[in-house]
Amino acid sequence: MRGQIILSHGSESSPDATKVSALAALAASLGWHTQRPDYGTDDARGHAGSVAPRIARLRATIEALDAPPLLVGSSMGAFVSGLVSLDVPVAGLLLLATPSEIPGYARAFDLRRDVPTLLIHGWRDNVCPLPGVQAFAAQRRLPLLVLDDDHRLSASMDMIIAQFRHMLDQVAAKA
Repeated sequence: MRGQIILSHGSESSPDATKVSALAALAASLGWHTQRPDYGTDDARGHAGSVAPRIARLRATIEALDAPPLLVGSSMGAFVSGLVSLDVPVAGLLLLATPSEIPGYARAFDLRRDVPTLLIHGWRDNVCPLPGVQAFAAQRRLPLLVLDDDHRLSASMDMIIAQFRHMLDQVAAKA
């Protein structure tokens, strides 16, 4: 086994969502152990109300591991993955369609500065507008791949998979 990956789905989604399922399958085929927490009960609390329970669930999952995992998150899953990285060690972050804020939640998006990170976003994302994550990436000088796609990024899976594979290679080389 090469390492641990935790894939966090977006709101109103599930651990069987298209993006996290495809990325988990690739990682497993390369010898990585994957986990996909189910945030369904957390999401029933609404967007702002689901953040703290999602953070607690993700943090507990990470703390049960022997080594820092790579976190992959989509939308709300990206938001909480970044925030969790502030409190517990992680090997890297692949964040898709990341909101820069959750209306009604007190904290804006953030992440630990020394963690290898790649942000992927759609030019036509009308759920999580690009300017917020673009400003965050610019401020931190983080790599941001912007694709001709919408919030779901479903037309960009080949590119996302290629970027994920590259990130897995980088994390494995440092281990």
